[in-house]
Amino acid sequence: MKNKFVRSTIILACFALAALFIPSLLIKFEIIDAYKAQIINLAGINAIMALSVNIICGITGQLSLGQAGFMAIGCYSTILLNETAGLPLSVSIIIAALITAFFGFLIGFPTLKLDGDYLAIVTLGFGEIIRVVLVNLKVLTGGPNGKQFTTMMAFDANLAFFCIIGTLILLIVLIQNFIRSTYGRAILAVRDDEIAANSSGIPIFKYKMIGFVIASFVAGIGGGLYVSLIGFVKPEQASFNNSINYLIYVVLGGMGSTTGSVLAAFVLTYLQEFLRFLKNFRLLIYPVILIIVMLFRPQGLLGFKEFSFVGFFDWLKAGGLKKVFSKRAEKAAVEGGK
Repeated sequence: MKNKFVRSTIILACFALAALFIPSLLIKFEIIDAYKAQIINLAGINAIMALSVNIICGITGQLSLGQAGFMAIGCYSTILLNETAGLPLSVSIIIAALITAFFGFLIGFPTLKLDGDYLAIVTLGFGEIIRVVLVNLKVLTGGPNGKQFTTMMAFDANLAFFCIIGTLILLIVLIQNFIRSTYGRAILAVRDDEIAANSSGIPIFKYKMIGFVIASFVAGIGGGLYVSLIGFVKPEQASFNNSINYLIYVVLGGMGSTTGSVLAAFVLTYLQEFLRFLKNFRLLIYPVILIIVMLFRPQGLLGFKEFSFVGFFDWLKAGGLKKVFSKRAEKAAVEGGK
């Protein structure tokens, strides 16, 4: 058992390092240009927000439509802590995430006693309240015109990639380990059947609150990284449309699947940029994709399952690619003979 754990850890570490360093080298030597690097970095931030939504919607089992509001809190908190308080950027982002988690606690305490549509409506209202407050707090937020924020991440694509993708990998590891912990299993029990969990002695409200606060913390980190990359933020960042976009990543990837949500965030972010020549008509792609997914695979790309990097490694080691190419060669030979 110990040898199996060590082997799995080594394989996962190798995949993580490859995902971090190989694209970084390609960006450094300009094989990946600045535009494509920016898309990758934005996809990484969207993936972090997808993780946040997946924690509350997929893992905790509560429908929240206000994650963009938490992200906006993370954005403005990072700016104020870095520029006004003079804290280092990394420290500012972490503290901003803690502030966002505190707001998550304040919002979750009275609202998590609600369920389903009622909770969705309350969190939707929270997002709109945050947007209106940010518009009117002109002294701190710059009002509707937004606020600029200059960092090295906005000018150095390689540094931005390291910070964003490194944070994403770290969050995936922490979330996966949390799910396997006692707290994580209790949250999954609450998601699957609240009555059964309650009868087993699991305090439902407590574990809902834990999931909600963690999701808010992750959204705060996403907000801090976003404003550091883009260098600008407006109150519209807390809009309902942004919350829906993040929810779409989770629905497409699979409610409860961490790797599925991340995969969907990268695919849809790239697809949105690829279809930019369609202008506003590209926004029609999202509903079309969702309709197709709901019709043919309502559980999402991965459902509740996770992509197994260890299993993928074993498949490669067993000659999986070789078998695929050999089958294709045989098929091409047969069709050529005809």
